[in-house]
Amino acid sequence: QLQLVESGGGLVQPGGSLRLSCAASGFTLDYYAIGWFRQAPGKEREGVSCISSSDNSTYSADSVKGRFTISRDNAKNMAYLQMNSLKPEDTAVYYCAAGWATVVAMCVKEYGMDYWGKGTLVTVYS
Repeated sequence: QLQLVESGGGLVQPGGSLRLSCAASGFTLDYYAIGWFRQAPGKEREGVSCISSSDNSTYSADSVKGRFTISRDNAKNMAYLQMNSLKPEDTAVYYCAAGWATVVAMCVKEYGMDYWGKGTLVTVYS
């Protein structure tokens, strides 16, 4: 069974931090690019931060640059999103995904993202 499972979401005050985790099962992440996406109620899903498989190059949306950091640990078949200085507008369901697109195409257009988790809710209290 091929699955991605997110965890680590919750309620946090503005300015606080959370670390989201993405665990893969049924396949290995070594050769996949990984992306974190989010969707707020009534809004379109957007790419947050993505990391390549080949050289670990990254892309982050302007709205989270300097605050969020994506990383991966292939030995553990895991990916992470460290979120600092959280703002109320960061409130959303956060999804991890895996695919074969370039990091920019994946994050901006969701090209080649074949596997998706079911999401974890992050609520930043205002």
